[in-house]
Amino acid sequence: MATPLPDFEAARGGGGVASSSSSTTVVLTSTTPPVTNTFAEDAEEISPILIFLFFHKAVCSELESLHRLALEFATGHHVDLRLLRERYRFLRSIYKHHCNAEDEVIFSALDIRVKNVAQTYSLEHKGESTLFDHLFELLNSATEIDESYRRELASSTGALQTSVSQHLAKEQKQVFPLLIEKFKHEEQAYIVWRFLCSIPVNMLAVFLPWLASSISIDESKEMQMCLSKIVPGEKLLQQVIFTWLGGKSDTMASRGVEDSSFQCCLDSSSSMLPCKTSRAQCPCEGSKAGKRKYPELTEYEAPDAPMHPIDEIKIWHKSINKEMKEIADEARKIQLSGDFSDLSAFDERLQYIAEVCIFHSLAEDKVIFPAVDGEFSFSEEHDEEENQFNEFRCLIEKIKSAGASSTSAAEFYTKLCSHADQIMETIQRHFHNEEVQVLPLARKNFSFKRQQELLYQSLCIMPLRLIERVLPWLTASLTEDEAKNFLKNLQAGAPKSDAALVTLFSGWACKGRKAGECLSPKGNGSCPAKTSNIEEVYLHSCNACVSMPCPNRSIKACCQHQDKRPAKRTVVSSCGKNASPHSSEVANGCKPFGNGRSCCVPDLGVNSDCLGLSSLPATKAMRSSSLNSAAPALNSSLFGWEMDSNSFGTGHAERPVATIFKFHKAISKDLEFLDVESGKLIDCDETFIRQFIGRFHLLWGFYKAHSNAEDDILFPALESKETLHNVSHSYTLDHKHEEKLFGDIYSVLTELSAIHEKIQSDSMMGDVTQTDTVQTDIDSGDCKKKYNELATKLQGMCKSIKITLDQHIFLEELELWPLFDKHFSIQEQDKIVGRIIGTTGAEVLQSMLPWVTSALSEDEQNRMMDTWKQATKNTMFDEWLNECWKGSPDSSSMERAKPSLHRDNDHQEVLDQTGQLFKPGWKDIFRMNQNELEAEIRKVYQDTTLDPRRKDYLVQNWRTSRWIAAQQKLPKETETALNGDVALGCFASFRDPEKQIYGCEHYKRNCKLRAACCGQLFTCRFCHDKVSDHSMDRKLVTEMLCMRCLKVQPCGPICTTPSCEGFPMAKHYCSICKLFDDERAVYHCPFCNLCRVGEGLGIDYFHCMTCNCCLGMKLVNHKCLEKSLETNCPICCEFLFTSSEAVRALPCGHYMHSACFQAYTCSHYTCPICGKSLGDMAVYFGMLDALLAAEELPEEYKDRCQDILCNDCECKGTTRFHWLYHKCGTCGSYNTRVIRSETTTAPDCSTSS
Repeated sequence: MATPLPDFEAARGGGGVASSSSSTTVVLTSTTPPVTNTFAEDAEEISPILIFLFFHKAVCSELESLHRLALEFATGHHVDLRLLRERYRFLRSIYKHHCNAEDEVIFSALDIRVKNVAQTYSLEHKGESTLFDHLFELLNSATEIDESYRRELASSTGALQTSVSQHLAKEQKQVFPLLIEKFKHEEQAYIVWRFLCSIPVNMLAVFLPWLASSISIDESKEMQMCLSKIVPGEKLLQQVIFTWLGGKSDTMASRGVEDSSFQCCLDSSSSMLPCKTSRAQCPCEGSKAGKRKYPELTEYEAPDAPMHPIDEIKIWHKSINKEMKEIADEARKIQLSGDFSDLSAFDERLQYIAEVCIFHSLAEDKVIFPAVDGEFSFSEEHDEEENQFNEFRCLIEKIKSAGASSTSAAEFYTKLCSHADQIMETIQRHFHNEEVQVLPLARKNFSFKRQQELLYQSLCIMPLRLIERVLPWLTASLTEDEAKNFLKNLQAGAPKSDAALVTLFSGWACKGRKAGECLSPKGNGSCPAKTSNIEEVYLHSCNACVSMPCPNRSIKACCQHQDKRPAKRTVVSSCGKNASPHSSEVANGCKPFGNGRSCCVPDLGVNSDCLGLSSLPATKAMRSSSLNSAAPALNSSLFGWEMDSNSFGTGHAERPVATIFKFHKAISKDLEFLDVESGKLIDCDETFIRQFIGRFHLLWGFYKAHSNAEDDILFPALESKETLHNVSHSYTLDHKHEEKLFGDIYSVLTELSAIHEKIQSDSMMGDVTQTDTVQTDIDSGDCKKKYNELATKLQGMCKSIKITLDQHIFLEELELWPLFDKHFSIQEQDKIVGRIIGTTGAEVLQSMLPWVTSALSEDEQNRMMDTWKQATKNTMFDEWLNECWKGSPDSSSMERAKPSLHRDNDHQEVLDQTGQLFKPGWKDIFRMNQNELEAEIRKVYQDTTLDPRRKDYLVQNWRTSRWIAAQQKLPKETETALNGDVALGCFASFRDPEKQIYGCEHYKRNCKLRAACCGQLFTCRFCHDKVSDHSMDRKLVTEMLCMRCLKVQPCGPICTTPSCEGFPMAKHYCSICKLFDDERAVYHCPFCNLCRVGEGLGIDYFHCMTCNCCLGMKLVNHKCLEKSLETNCPICCEFLFTSSEAVRALPCGHYMHSACFQAYTCSHYTCPICGKSLGDMAVYFGMLDALLAAEELPEEYKDRCQDILCNDCECKGTTRFHWLYHKCGTCGSYNTRVIRSETTTAPDCSTSS
């Protein structure tokens, strides 16, 4: 996982952009040390990524302001819903285009340098778009405004704010630091510039002034300086951007002010270019506005026009048809040649024309058709064309991946030609219908001026990046008259404030003509983009510009550097040789960018593919989002893994790790409960609030356990795979934000509960004076108002956390779930599941299992329990589960899953006719003869469901049945004593008689246990075994004696005698082990099915499912040996698994008592079982080296060698003769043994193999 960079704060001297999720100030700097100067003093050190932080701050601020208005509306204040709707519509439009540009540029660039980061954020854009859709459904359905509608609206705005703010905060934590770390300063500037050039022109004209007005004055100045470094140094490009930045801000409309120029950006039924009527004029401009030397841009003389301006749409149709025809011809050539080894050029050409068609359709849907007839639509045809283009490109990708040796090559060829012909036929039919149905109405109903405006607005639907390619491509296929008329209409339809932009467009259009032919409307060669006139355009427009840092470079110098990028764009110039050719070159054979042309305008420098970025996926998203506000399509190169998720479907065998995702279903069920029930908190009683709080705490606790398991085990397992680095970092950040949401809900819920108790207590006070009653009514009214406000706020927070977690769960299952199936084997998944449940304590499991299984079907329960059974096959988990269910007062929700533990078909031979395993009791054993006893012993040995220790216990008792039979009188005497209420040991025992502390030498406790075997009372099982000739099974104990009142009663944590008043028996009580301990921290391990000393699983211990033992958290990476603790200590021979003494793990994987280890290592340094060294013996071996170096062997032994085997590295080798010490030539260890001694070799015999 990539290490996230620290938050950047010092570089801007306190002028940072605050994250919405915390108070941390984030400032992006380059890789050089941060500075404390202001931005303007050292602008070179500030990262261009800073502009995104400004946008994040503006969006979060607007979301917070709108949510505050929604809360006021929900609590009865007057709020204009129409203005609220318009502000949200504007915000959605801005944010939508920001997301599309991110998907196209930022995430695509990041995915080249850092894998597995971008796709998560692109997927989140889809969820945010869905939230916007739901919000607008509410805002548009405001017919009957009641209390529930108000609260639902406030909840929806809160959910949207939470989701978007969390998304932006995650970008600041992960994406932006990676951009700074992985990209040079020039590359960052190029990425941001391409980002701006990927936003449609009409939206960029709104986006920049809104952004400038949403931040402080100082930050606005910093943003201007940042833009001056991002935008290439050419004056014309700087003028276009800074004219928009300094123009009239449409944010007034976003804040609820009526503005017709603003509506065109939001409503498809009106004009699309807001800058048409929003020109910003500088007071110093005066009469200089009329002194422009370039041709008039305001009027078009209709009588001289050879055709209506709106007929230029036919030119677009003609050019697109021509390009598609050539693509179809090229597909047929590929089919005839049979060579599809390199389809890159063909794919690039198809991608370009697809992008042109999509934006052309978008312009028709949002500008032309609404202006002609609001109900006119060709959206179905446009969708069909988009789908066909998508299928065509998918086919090309399949052909590329199939390779030249594919046996289905002929089928690919046929499909390639068929798809090309199909797209061409669809487009031609669509264009014909438009020309017949739409254009006549436009010619009839609109003046020439209006037609020109529509054409210009349609062009501005495209981003600058695409317009730079489209205009030369379009004019290259026109005649001279058609090209001049096209340029004349372009200039006449533009508003005066767009002078610099029109100059840029005109210059690009001229580049498409052969030999740089000028497209002057007058035919006199005085195109606005000619070198001699650019300076006048620039100087005139500069009057309306904000005070930006304009370099005083001459226009001549600007033109001299047109063919090379500025020094700050070295990333572009260095990659220019790899840039793909322009589509017009392919289509027309001309070279539109040749030298010596008369029109001199700068290039954007973003169409060269120096970073490997692709624009089609985001273009497709632009079209789909403009029609139905859907999120970006998931068919880009970022989502190549999505195809893998299909293989993880219903037909696939369920993988063990899928069990973890079963928790998602239970979490979603409880989230739905909180969302629905929170709406009832306004009018409820104390019982309902108490139940709601309990359910919330239950969900919060289980969410913590689940998220901790993912962060500590699941995600590190994914990150351990080299190809999956960074895939989980975003989800870890989600967990932190979600934990904060839970904490916020808890705070509000606590305050709500306190106010409700106060209201209830006030309502019960009846005996007061009249004055007191008036004052009480006032206080009660304030409390109820505060309570309603908190209840409304809490409902919104519950909906927010539901939507946030639902989205988080959905993305995890979509993105991460398939990765486990693809990169992890069944055994590895079993180990992961074992590690997760091995850190979960018995109390958590006991409450978690019913919670999870209640949300699952019976089949899902069985599959989940089968997976757990497989992961814990070496442990006592089955035994604990059965005992847990037997002792649980509420086990009905788990009974349906219980049969899954006994569905093993391999044990049918040990079943009798009733289908039940024979488990004889004492009476059955006493009635058996010798043959019957031997038969039952054989059955026990054949029963694989029994633990080996249980088998030994049963067989040993059966074999001594004759001795047991002789002792039958003892239980009878005990029974007689019990019936008479006289039991041996019915007195108090003390651990410390002086202080009167109850217990024994082994345990501090306030009770005694009645042994099931003999009926006597003992403080603990060790006290029983010490004086008895048999052992006590503590799990069979059912009764205890309280040593305060000396009353025998059922086992429990407290004394049930009324006189003791709930006297506790011990701090720790285990109902399974019947263990009472009043002085140590003890936990019950459900996998050992024993109580052990420690804080608990997941705290200071975990259970290894392979070794079947509890180990310290520091021993996570230990050497596993199956059931390694289920053996005797090699020193004292005591059974280690149930030993009460401390046990030490050896490096080789074996175990012994810690006390035995201390005594043993006084004279030995090797494991008594396997012979490996017990630790790092480098110091000791160094001492032996010095000892041997000082020794001198007799002459007859100097040349003698011996063959040895090293116990540590298990390598064989040859070493010099010695009577005691033999060093391994491989690892340098002296822990070796001689395997052959009679060997003589050359003088140097230190070898190994």
